[in-house]
Amino acid sequence: MYIYTVRLAPTAITAAKTLIQIKTGAARIEIVKARVYQVTKLTSELLNLQLIQYTAAPTFATVTSYTPDPNPSDPAALAVGGTTATGVNATAEPSGGTAVVKEETDWNILNGEWLYLPVPEDRIPVQQGGLGFTLKLNTAPAASMTIGAIVSFIEYQ
Repeated sequence: MYIYTVRLAPTAITAAKTLIQIKTGAARIEIVKARVYQVTKLTSELLNLQLIQYTAAPTFATVTSYTPDPNPSDPAALAVGGTTATGVNATAEPSGGTAVVKEETDWNILNGEWLYLPVPEDRIPVQQGGLGFTLKLNTAPAASMTIGAIVSFIEYQ
């Protein structure tokens, strides 16, 4: 098993959208960490965040491709980057499949960041073979704001 990370660098966000998407390859994964933060707003605002597990293959979101970062000397992830695979900052949302909202919260952006760091029994599993996971900003910000996000996962290859 190996740990990989997908990062959305701080980006101006104006709409509700998928921030990070992971599409499994030939190995199952478990989500071990998710983090969302903002760097521009100084007033309180609540934004809804969702961690979504796909248990039947959707039509994946259109994203900016991102190759998951491995630890040094680890092999490349099987959850490869692609515009309809693993990536960040969706321009079109996923559709179809079976989406299960595994975690949902309202994040007060003045708290700095939101962190999901589950105990092993609460990790979100995603089966191999083209299933997926998304970290979604489910509420549009009142005005443009700069948001960054990180998701780390274990891949059992």
